[in-house]
Amino acid sequence: MTSTLRLHYAPDNASLCVRLALEMVSVPYTTVLVDRAARAQKSASYTALNPNGLIPTLETSKGVIFETGAILLWVADQTPGTLFPKSDAQDRGVALTWLFWLSNTLHPTLRMLFYPEQYARDPIAIANMTRDRLQQFLTLVDGVWPDVGKTPVLQCYLAPMLRWSALYGGDTRWFRLSDYPALAAFAHEFEDHPAARKAARAEGLGPTPFSAPIAPNPPEGSAT
Repeated sequence: MTSTLRLHYAPDNASLCVRLALEMVSVPYTTVLVDRAARAQKSASYTALNPNGLIPTLETSKGVIFETGAILLWVADQTPGTLFPKSDAQDRGVALTWLFWLSNTLHPTLRMLFYPEQYARDPIAIANMTRDRLQQFLTLVDGVWPDVGKTPVLQCYLAPMLRWSALYGGDTRWFRLSDYPALAAFAHEFEDHPAARKAARAEGLGPTPFSAPIAPNPPEGSAT
């Protein structure tokens, strides 16, 4: 265990969601690069921390946390009410619902698009079906975002997924941010947040990382 938060990250990976949240509350932390080009996420030293061999992992004084949604909720609990509604808040149930939806529905479906060979013997077929599902999911969240999208943890989770939809998974013509007006407005607004600007600089994401993303040019490491 460590007295200082240590975020094991790779640029433009799910660790970006956690970096955004940490920057929002100005919590001191250090980063440890997980070199994906060398498959460091599958190394013995890394899987000793995160047996799934996935990114991110957060070392804290109370132990090691992995799974993006779990880390985000833990970070939020360190400053109650700042990033996520307090336990007795009226809107906590709704916020939890959409945090788990992002973690259990949208994020895994994106993984199926990015790594179809891990899920089926016919990766082309599953990728095509997954794109259709993602369009349905994005339409769903676009409809509710004006009501639920004020929760910072949800913002930190969704913004990178909009970015990845535009950049990764082969043919990206299925995704047009303009098809989702509430999400498009959010992407433009969120990338001007000081935390988003700082995270974008740290990972080489460019000036419009969420509304009009370009391939990352990180100072260290690799996104894939």
